[in-house]
Amino acid sequence: MGFVSWFALVIKPNIATAAPRFKPAGVAVRVSHRGAERLSAIVRRALCSAAWLALPSPAFAADPPALANVLIGGRFTHTVAPGDTLGRIGARHAVAPAQLARDNGLKADARLKPGTALTVDNLHIVPRSLAEGILINIPQRMLFLFEDGRLASAHPVALGRPDWPTPAGGFEVITRQMDKPWIVPPSIQAEMRREGKPVLTRVEPGPDNPLGRHWIGLSIPGYGIHGTIAPSSIYGLRSHGCIRLHPDDAAALFERVAVGTPGELIYTPALLARLEDGRIFAEVHRDAYREGVDAAAELHALAAAAGLEDMIDGELLAEVVRRRDGLAREVTHRSSPQAEHQGGPKP
Repeated sequence: MGFVSWFALVIKPNIATAAPRFKPAGVAVRVSHRGAERLSAIVRRALCSAAWLALPSPAFAADPPALANVLIGGRFTHTVAPGDTLGRIGARHAVAPAQLARDNGLKADARLKPGTALTVDNLHIVPRSLAEGILINIPQRMLFLFEDGRLASAHPVALGRPDWPTPAGGFEVITRQMDKPWIVPPSIQAEMRREGKPVLTRVEPGPDNPLGRHWIGLSIPGYGIHGTIAPSSIYGLRSHGCIRLHPDDAAALFERVAVGTPGELIYTPALLARLEDGRIFAEVHRDAYREGVDAAAELHALAAAAGLEDMIDGELLAEVVRRRDGLAREVTHRSSPQAEHQGGPKP
């Protein structure tokens, strides 16, 4: 399944059947039947929930941000094609190769046999909506395009390495160019020299040009959104700061944006969403740029601002924070009626 098909699984707040779910779990304290092990689990859940509710709520500098309410992706089957690797499949579908391996009981370095059916789970939270333009969440390695206030497309991206970070902030599209020569910046020439590589100053369009065929220049000096000749690098922090797209996604985005299209790069590792049916999802990514983000505190602040603290299962939330696997997981408290919603695969 290509990423266009992946995006077709958009889960909007009123589309409940495609979303993951948890089995309801009303646990009664009956030590004679379950013994100390069950009581321990109940105590552990209570302590975790108490710890969650006791977390300080950081004050927002301005009004609290609107809570996300849209999920994209889901669970589907990918049939392995010749040449597929866990890395290539993960890059195309916005899921870490290690997670893909775990979901399918494989070793991280497993060689895939063509025709094998793999389960892919790539549920993600759309951080927020824009009236128009491009939203890129750096830790999430995702780009979202909005048109007329609606999500039009979503794509995994590669962004700057931790030692060469992509800057956060607003921007607008200032150029669109096909087959742009790469004028190698002096800083990258210096890196080539340090690494003992041939020092290039200009790379003409073609199979060796790392910009691919499509260049969308941004108002941030020296930065752009472009294709790539290394598609397996997508959904990673692998660039010198620019935003890379799979060649097919770069071509699609190129046709939908114009000079003047606004955009924003944000750095939000911890995401919380409440769907229209009341279910709550959390998604946590690694703080790759070491910005000092406390994911648990961020989620608590979002929940407190939205009045959702008593609707969140502290143990489930703590597990999402611990795993930091970059997937949206349901954290609705199991005593909530919304937790009993039926439909969709488990995450």
